[in-house]
Amino acid sequence: MKSWADDARQKGLRIGFVPTMGYFHEGHLALMRRAKELADQVVVSIFVNPIQFGPQEDFRQYPRDLERDIRLAQEVGVDVIFTPEAQEMYPESFQTYVEVAKLTKPLCGARRPGHFRGVTTVCLKLFNIVRPHLAVFGLKDYQQYLVIRRMVADLDLDLEIIGHPIVREADGLAMSSRNVYLSTEERKSATCLYKALCLAQEKIKQGLREVSLLKRELEQFILSHPYTRIDYVEFCHPETLEPLSEVRGPTLLALAVFVGKARLIDNAVLKP
Repeated sequence: MKSWADDARQKGLRIGFVPTMGYFHEGHLALMRRAKELADQVVVSIFVNPIQFGPQEDFRQYPRDLERDIRLAQEVGVDVIFTPEAQEMYPESFQTYVEVAKLTKPLCGARRPGHFRGVTTVCLKLFNIVRPHLAVFGLKDYQQYLVIRRMVADLDLDLEIIGHPIVREADGLAMSSRNVYLSTEERKSATCLYKALCLAQEKIKQGLREVSLLKRELEQFILSHPYTRIDYVEFCHPETLEPLSEVRGPTLLALAVFVGKARLIDNAVLKP
């Protein structure tokens, strides 16, 4: 991979990169198409990163289908697929980690200790291996996008981080590899995340600005759907992720909801 990247750079080619954990859906393919628009050569990594999963999380169950992923990436026109093994990325002697301090504290960082340390560490390693000029990240993982962007700026990496809008199913459900965990009935309930985002925007449009009241309405709405269990409903500053008590300007509404065993996340930047 490094040799290929060195050769591409020596030829003056612009390398676009899409890091993934595989099991592709249309959201992943949209990131690849965006990278193709911006770069001469596109690299996609497929690596289910063990150090970003907690001990009770779904690392072993996480869906995998490498043959299908390769076929879909080829159809989009990806130039290189990089699929390292865990023992290559983390040999026995491995002991160095990268941590972004503040942005990783709230939201998923509070619920999944160590998760973002695993994300930033693997991304820095992948950036050093693939040597891209730009990397495209989906904004469904909004906090991850901010964390990676912060790391790149703080460590002076010569790399542009591109955020790509959330890709949704026809009924609004954000595309996710974990949607495969949903039964038919759970799948119907899962649309409550997108509907809650729309409800919040409507309430704000009607003049409701107090976060405590908005949260109560959204929580009641989500829990009115079967199979749901709320992890968090948070209103935050869209750059710092600091919690807000009132919606005065652009505000990130971030949701994490268990539907059955699937933990789904979604978000929107709301504007009064």
